[in-house]
Amino acid sequence: MTQNMVIFSRTFDLLEWLLPRSERFPRAYRSTVTQRMMEAAMDLHEALVAAEVRAGRTRLSALRNADTALGRLRVYLRLAHRWRWLSDGQYQHVGSIVAEIGRLLGGWLRSEGRDDSP
Repeated sequence: MTQNMVIFSRTFDLLEWLLPRSERFPRAYRSTVTQRMMEAAMDLHEALVAAEVRAGRTRLSALRNADTALGRLRVYLRLAHRWRWLSDGQYQHVGSIVAEIGRLLGGWLRSEGRDDSP
């Protein structure tokens, strides 16, 4: 359980870093790409919170939802970098946070000891 707590800290760090930066993204994209990026980040955090308080299949489902949200977030961050909304250094920084969250989430999924069949 202690290891799972690290993922909440890293996800909070991600949100705390990303929210102010997203306000600087071009106004024309704030209601589309930027909003979807922030929704993916918030969905990730909310799914992790849901997984923490659930057990069994409902926990596994919440963890899979978190994994899906993380995948969506990676795409939006890649676009933000490609469109130069994030500098190389910023992208490297957020990428390292996202990669760590991915490793922690993968470990949590494996620790559930379930196969991937529905």
